[in-house]
Amino acid sequence: MSSWAGRTAADIAAAVRAKEVTPREVVAEHLARIERLAGRVGAFRAVRAEAARAEAEELGARPDLGRLQLAGVPVAVKDNLAVRGEAHRDGSAATPDTPAAEDHATVARLRAAGAVVVGLTNVPELCVFGTTEGVYGTARNPWDTSRSAGGSSGGSAAAVAAGLVPLALGNDGMGSLRIPAANCGLVTLKPGNGVVPAGIGNGDWFGMAENGPLATTVEDLRLMLSVLADTEFARREERAPRRIAVALRSPLAGVRVSAPYASAVRDAAGLLAGAGHRVRRAEPPYPLSLGVTSLQHWTAGTAVDAEGLDPALLARRTRVHAAVGRRFVRSVRTGDRRERLRARLTPFFTEHDVLLTPALARRSPRADAWHERGWLRNVLANTAYSPFTPPWNLAGWPAMAVPFGTLPSGAPCAVQLVGRPGTEADLLALAEELEGLRPWRRTAPLAEEAAG
Repeated sequence: MSSWAGRTAADIAAAVRAKEVTPREVVAEHLARIERLAGRVGAFRAVRAEAARAEAEELGARPDLGRLQLAGVPVAVKDNLAVRGEAHRDGSAATPDTPAAEDHATVARLRAAGAVVVGLTNVPELCVFGTTEGVYGTARNPWDTSRSAGGSSGGSAAAVAAGLVPLALGNDGMGSLRIPAANCGLVTLKPGNGVVPAGIGNGDWFGMAENGPLATTVEDLRLMLSVLADTEFARREERAPRRIAVALRSPLAGVRVSAPYASAVRDAAGLLAGAGHRVRRAEPPYPLSLGVTSLQHWTAGTAVDAEGLDPALLARRTRVHAAVGRRFVRSVRTGDRRERLRARLTPFFTEHDVLLTPALARRSPRADAWHERGWLRNVLANTAYSPFTPPWNLAGWPAMAVPFGTLPSGAPCAVQLVGRPGTEADLLALAEELEGLRPWRRTAPLAEEAAG
């Protein structure tokens, strides 16, 4: 393995600040890793090799280099966010190939902190589905390349899990950070409303979509989240006992949770109880209408994003998703179902500080041409494996995916942590406890094989 590719963001930034290595050297090593491995996992739509080298050279000359939080750290950006000088295609042939004049606010914050954007990562068209494939390629899980990396931040997750970059930027409208993180053995946090600048698509999916980091350690996650939020999420030395509710029932009726994910939750609950937390089994009062509400918001968000695009250039599943959603746009905009959901769930989070659930119900679908399959088949496949993420986008509350245990295939398993608004720091602290109690392997074996 090379000296810097595969290291944590915290390690890289500290070494660059100390002038043990230059940003150009760090970026060059990561670009070499990308050249070796990117084709195997389908992480990137576009690699900014020359631009990244030039930007790293400029960064090395900055007089404030020694004070930058992400000094010299290579990052990848999901291809639905603006990167100055690059087009963001949103996984679609229907979007314009027009370079962005300015960085998205989150990208600007990363660059101001010393990060170098090395590429834009693959997404499913308009970031609709929980698998990542389409006209720009298929993002595969680096731990099991026969399986999808997940979606819609699938390319970003694949890039980090393969050790192509230590950090990546993604976003989450119905689970699009947590799903691929859970598949690929990464830690992520979907922040609550207003913590990190959103500005995703044509309307943030009615306020459900949030930008956030993908990382291999809680330390790196905290570091990147602090930059994105422009607020320090410092590590806590003292750990207060938390009231943790453990829930195994799917929020969506009829979806069964597979044994590995149920076992991961039970094992995590046991470790946390042993660490002094007050842990008990308690199921949130999910409404029976949750599935319908989720589908209405999911499809309506796509309908808004598809406005002005040539339908002939959209995949059939996207066209149908948008057509279904158009009938719900007005009711979603003017309705109060999300507020009623929050009101229903608030008493539960008065009794409990944190909710612990499976991150997924089962492993991700095979890495196939899902974009060429029918709409209903895609919806059913997505719902069957990821029922636990959408409620917290509807509520607008913070939620994390944390690696925990392994699947029979050897790929990572994961749990989800959920908190009330404003508890991002509490969730990070609890995730760090789990990391200490049951450390996870940071990158997939294929990265090590290629390096060797």
